Amino acid sequence: MSPEAMGRPLLVVSCGLFSDTVVVRLSGEIDAYGLAPLREHLQRVWELPPTSFLVLDMREVGFCDSMGMNELLDIMHRCEARDTRLLLGGVQGVLARVLSITGLRNAFEVFGTLDEALRRAAVRA
Repeated sequence: MSPEAMGRPLLVVSCGLFSDTVVVRLSGEIDAYGLAPLREHLQRVWELPPTSFLVLDMREVGFCDSMGMNELLDIMHRCEARDTRLLLGGVQGVLARVLSITGLRNAFEVFGTLDEALRRAAVRA
């Protein structure tokens, strides 16, 4: 049964390029049903020349399961291989708790707001 039929929100993904930073906005749930649209958008990002930063805008992510966490780790490793810094912006609520509980909070550069992540990218710190 599809996520829509079960009343579950799909993951909606959109991308933008700002200076030397790719911003990927996520809205919905990062789980088995959300991986396909996320991977599809990121495939386009991976085809671009590497940028200094990839910011994942997580403000509207309501849920992230173990498959979603594994995907975030894969994205982080892909970024490292491209010499791109991965920043997670807008991390709050459930996602912040999941990162803390799993011990992955320190594996990522996490920011409470998207603006904080974008400021870090602009400073190139």
